[in-house]
Amino acid sequence: MNIKIIAVGKLKEKYLKQGIAEYLKRLGAYAKVDIAEVADEKAPENMSEAEMQEVKRKEGERILGNIGHDTYVITLEIDGKMLSSEKLAAKMDELATYGKSKVAFVIGGSLGLSEVVQKRSDLALSFSKLTFPHQVMRLILLEQVYRSFRIMRNEPYHK
Repeated sequence: MNIKIIAVGKLKEKYLKQGIAEYLKRLGAYAKVDIAEVADEKAPENMSEAEMQEVKRKEGERILGNIGHDTYVITLEIDGKMLSSEKLAAKMDELATYGKSKVAFVIGGSLGLSEVVQKRSDLALSFSKLTFPHQVMRLILLEQVYRSFRIMRNEPYHK
């Protein structure tokens, strides 16, 4: 399986980089995983609704530029569907079984995802009703993808 994580913004925190590197290493036994960082749009602190939409539109164009036509797209959205770790593993297994070997997970910027990116999504996934920093979501997502592979193969890790 080829997994691509498309994330808005550059990761700066050393501790997050270390955690992400660890899960990328672990995932190497199961899948090819790449991370594509797309530039976040510079925006003033107080924006109008139109300005916010424009920021999301520009970031959305960058995101879509990283998605192939044959890719199954899973967007991370607060209002998305919540799955247990077992259900996420079952979804990943289903995708692999039915020929969807290219999967992209999309993490938007601080304002969220553009409507165009949301429409391109095959599955809107929510990890919580809580809001997490999008940089932290990369680490959480990679851990859950790793956990999914361990569950799929009945390997010890998940409890």
